[in-house]
Amino acid sequence: MAFNRIFVKHAQRVGWLFAFMVVLSSCNSAKESEEKTETKKETTSPAATKKTIVFFGNSLTAGYGLDDPSESFSGLIQKRIDSLGLAYKVVNAGVSGETTAGGNSRIDWLLKQHLDVFVLELGGNDGLRGIPVAETKKNLQAILDKVKAKYPDAQLVLAGMQIPPNMGKTYAGEFKAVYKEIADKNNIKLIPFLLEGVGGEAKLNQADGIHPTAEGHRILAENVWVIIKDLL
Repeated sequence: MAFNRIFVKHAQRVGWLFAFMVVLSSCNSAKESEEKTETKKETTSPAATKKTIVFFGNSLTAGYGLDDPSESFSGLIQKRIDSLGLAYKVVNAGVSGETTAGGNSRIDWLLKQHLDVFVLELGGNDGLRGIPVAETKKNLQAILDKVKAKYPDAQLVLAGMQIPPNMGKTYAGEFKAVYKEIADKNNIKLIPFLLEGVGGEAKLNQADGIHPTAEGHRILAENVWVIIKDLL
């Protein structure tokens, strides 16, 4: 009888241990399921689904001469977007010294990454070098054509530029007009003059008289924001 009682108690302990292991296993499975669910949520979080705004330009876009690139107008646009809780990330694709011909050669590589809004800021270096306006116009159009072909649903914006009359009033006038002509032809948004309120203002430009200071870039950011805010 004593043996039977011991056997029963042992069986009860084994049964309890087995039940405990089953519960523990169930808890672990539930935890693993929860972890997988959380991981899935993380990969599909808002950060992973943000749309992309690409600023494609020269030293103005790149923020040449600034101590902090985030002080460039494109960086300030990102800060504005973040403050408003909009699901967009800004890509600064500015290269100092870039001409429209250089941009036309570079755009194919850039288009390997998806974009939703494309802001084209090129031509200033063409004007400073006296490149024929017809050549600048052809290159700007070619860049826009490539973007539209790869991402037909993308919103396109063109940043207008002007140059001083030292290249001649005729050239300066034709150069200024080409931006509106292209914007109208492609039915896209136009920033009339990116450097409005900054160009020619010594206190808002660096020592070279061409590249804006951090304060100048804040004005550029406002010039851009007024045009692109309704696209976001």
